Amino acid sequence: MNNGDGGPGRAEEKAYRLLGLRAHSEKELRVKLLASGFSEGVVAGVIDKCRDLGYLNDADYARQRTRELAVNRLAGDRRITADLRERGIGEALCREAIAQIREEFGEEEALDRLVRRKSKGQTVAGMDEREKARLARSLMGKGFPAGLVFKKLKGTKEEGFHGDDWE
Repeated sequence: MNNGDGGPGRAEEKAYRLLGLRAHSEKELRVKLLASGFSEGVVAGVIDKCRDLGYLNDADYARQRTRELAVNRLAGDRRITADLRERGIGEALCREAIAQIREEFGEEEALDRLVRRKSKGQTVAGMDEREKARLARSLMGKGFPAGLVFKKLKGTKEEGFHGDDWE
């Protein structure tokens, strides 16, 4: 191993340090190592070694990131897909990770929780049209499909969303 500037030893150390802080996709790690001045050849070797050691796995990363976004940040599928794609995760892995998390925690359930959080105790029925429109834009910005958002905001009375608040 060459431990001089830009050598594989330093690149590996940098990669291990980055991976020790948090999981990365291959693309993220590659971009960071290249930005640190390591050559493409050195970076490719380090990526291969990290993958072989099990420190770098895009499928595991996609599942972990999807869980974080879906459960903790209450993001919709479109937002999750965009985030994963930006991090270099392929379309098939995106679909697989989202399908897996949605078996446990559905998009509608996430939307329900987000509506409750964003409405801050106020019922949707008690909101004026401007407040509902702002809420709808916010929900769509979190990656939820417009149809689902409008259905949820329109259907809250019938579904008893805040049942005790209805007269």
